[in-house]
Amino acid sequence: MSTLVDFIIDKLDDLKATEILRLDVRGKSPITDDMVICTGNSSRHVSSLAQNLITECKQAGYETFGDEGKDTADWIVVDLGQAIVHIMQRESREMYQLEKLWG
Repeated sequence: MSTLVDFIIDKLDDLKATEILRLDVRGKSPITDDMVICTGNSSRHVSSLAQNLITECKQAGYETFGDEGKDTADWIVVDLGQAIVHIMQRESREMYQLEKLWG
């Protein structure tokens, strides 16, 4: 497992993200090597997880390439290049089932 993915998982765990899952998508996705999916328990929690992750990554020297979904905070995607992080509320995670799509 790469150090970036370890770092991401550690930071998400620090803020009590649940059901943290790493997917190796090399060969399945042309834009990234790893996908990390986790669940937050409310829009505030999802937003806090994303903002904390972005801040911690920048402080550690990891470049962030963008994020989407902060307006509703139902599902926020953070692009870290080598890894893309999906921070979702439970309802969205169950509806979109990214694990089945990319697993």
